[in-house]
Amino acid sequence: MRRRFTVPLITAFGIAAVGFAPWFALKPDPPATPPDAQPAQLSAIIPAETEADWAGGFSGIEVSDDGSAWFLVTDRGHIARGSFTRQDGTLKSAEITAFQRLVDRFGNAPDFPHTDAEGLALDSAGRLNVSFEHAHRVLRYETWEASAVWPSYTRSWRALPKNGGLEALAIDAQGRLFAIPEGVASGAWEALVYRRNVTGPWEQPFTLRLAEGFKPTGADFGPDGRLYLLERSVYPFGFRSRVRSMTVTETGFKNTRVILETPLFTHGNLEGIAVWRDTDGQIRLTMVSDDNFLPMLRSEIVEYILTE
Repeated sequence: MRRRFTVPLITAFGIAAVGFAPWFALKPDPPATPPDAQPAQLSAIIPAETEADWAGGFSGIEVSDDGSAWFLVTDRGHIARGSFTRQDGTLKSAEITAFQRLVDRFGNAPDFPHTDAEGLALDSAGRLNVSFEHAHRVLRYETWEASAVWPSYTRSWRALPKNGGLEALAIDAQGRLFAIPEGVASGAWEALVYRRNVTGPWEQPFTLRLAEGFKPTGADFGPDGRLYLLERSVYPFGFRSRVRSMTVTETGFKNTRVILETPLFTHGNLEGIAVWRDTDGQIRLTMVSDDNFLPMLRSEIVEYILTE
């Protein structure tokens, strides 16, 4: 049965903010507001709310090459697919056409902690790759209906924090998977980057420089071949988001650019990103927020256009 995302009449986030107004008066000053003149400019914000019990916690997204269809995964082990409605190219609404539980290689739907899906990467053959945290692993689904295939595993993932695992997952034009955990060691300035060729084990060839309190939450390779990394900075009752694009080499990253940085409270907890090119030749960034199944957090899909 199809379900359409609907807009809640009152956001619980606003109610919570009023209730905690005295506390807010004592909070530290927020970070400086980024400049308006950025390469990525806001095009649309739509709600991602539905009355279905399973819906929420959207943490990974993939969008078709023409921007008309999408996949989403949740941190309670569901996957959904659907379509977008656009008017003159502008995103207006999203509709769910199907959803189901993510199952293991035996066809069984696991229980927590094996359900926390975070990253989603769709390869050129239409196979879905999903990364998980808490029980850190990456699974591949040959088709929408198929059971999981275990592509490989590295024991080093056992050292990742339970709630700081493989948040960002992307696949390049060569079919290589890249997985970046959110968690970093205390005092560290770089995140570990894992890479897996089409065949072979996971390796950890280089690291990713972090700065200004941002941590990785999502990634996707764009049609220009660059890696687009979605990052989040947590502030009391709100979030800042940033997107950096970079060229990936055999030994690391180069030509890194900040293409988007949002002021505090601009969006919800953005965790998933999909990058594609529209019919006008412009690159679009479609992102989804994770409400953690909490009424005070927003569940939304936002879209930016890269104007340069």
